[in-house]
Amino acid sequence: MAHLKQKSRRAQTIMNETEFLRYSDQLFAHIEDQLDQCGADFDCEHNGNVLTIEADNGTQIIVNRHTPNQELWIAAKSGGYHFALRDGEWRSTRDGSSFFAMLSEVLGAAAGETVEIEPL
Repeated sequence: MAHLKQKSRRAQTIMNETEFLRYSDQLFAHIEDQLDQCGADFDCEHNGNVLTIEADNGTQIIVNRHTPNQELWIAAKSGGYHFALRDGEWRSTRDGSSFFAMLSEVLGAAAGETVEIEPL
C-alpha cells in the first residue's frame, strides 16, 4: 500500500507540456504581481519562455522555463539555478533549496533590500 501512495504522490508532480506552459505563464504573472505589491523598483518583461526582471540599478535577473526538462531556471549575478517539481514544490536540482526562497534572495541582492516572493 505504501508503494501505491508513493507512486501516486509522484504522479501528482508530473505535468504534461500544456500544463507546464500554463503553470509557468501563471508563475511569471504571479512574480510580476508580487513585485508590484512589494514596492521594490523592478521592471519586468515577459517574452516567450523568459521573464526578465531589471532592478533600478540595471541588475538583471532572468527567470525562464526549460520545457523539455520541465524545469524553471534563474540566472543572476550569483549564478545559475535549476529547479524541478518535487513532491509538489519547486526545488533546486543541486541542493534542494526552494525556487521562491532563491528568487527572493537574488531579487533582494539586486535591489539592496529585502524582497519576498510568496509561493504560487
